[in-house]
Amino acid sequence: MPSAILPGFALGLSLIVAIGAQNAFVLRQGLRRDHVLAVVLTCALSDAVLIAAGVSGMGTLAALVPWFEPAMRYGGAAFLIAYGARNLLAAARGGAAMQAAGQAGQGRAAALLTCLALTWLNPHVYLDTVVLIGSVSAQYDDRLGFALGAMAASFAFFFTLGFGARLIAPWLARPGAWRLLDAGLALVMWAVALRLIVM
Repeated sequence: MPSAILPGFALGLSLIVAIGAQNAFVLRQGLRRDHVLAVVLTCALSDAVLIAAGVSGMGTLAALVPWFEPAMRYGGAAFLIAYGARNLLAAARGGAAMQAAGQAGQGRAAALLTCLALTWLNPHVYLDTVVLIGSVSAQYDDRLGFALGAMAASFAFFFTLGFGARLIAPWLARPGAWRLLDAGLALVMWAVALRLIVM
């Protein structure tokens, strides 16, 4: 049976790339070169903990409660369809350009507290990592591979965003770039939703 690492990586990346406060913060830190390593590690390790909890918990719960896995599968598909529609709507409306922050840098402790708040106080992070990734992983025999793929996507994305911010800043300043990104995300979300429905 093919490894579940690549599907895990694809789903993890499609979820994490979505424009949000956490990604904007990481990008700003990267543009300022302000505590970048600490910030990206905090984001990626937080995701890894949540993904592990989702994958291990969903597998156990699915074995104990037979109706739980299909309920989460269809619920996850509905969430992905809505999430994709939101991204497609943003693309049609012409998405907003990401502006680099011109604020003064802050101390490491303040930066990490902000990062933790944007991660752990965001309800979407639980939907994406614990619920959605956890429920999708239940369809794979290799749940560990799926989890590792999703975790690798998180590390790859945050390190690329944080340390590559200065390289991509001119591209991100154009609203057209976000339109393409949002449209691509919508297609990925719907493809995953279709797989959940027809399996």
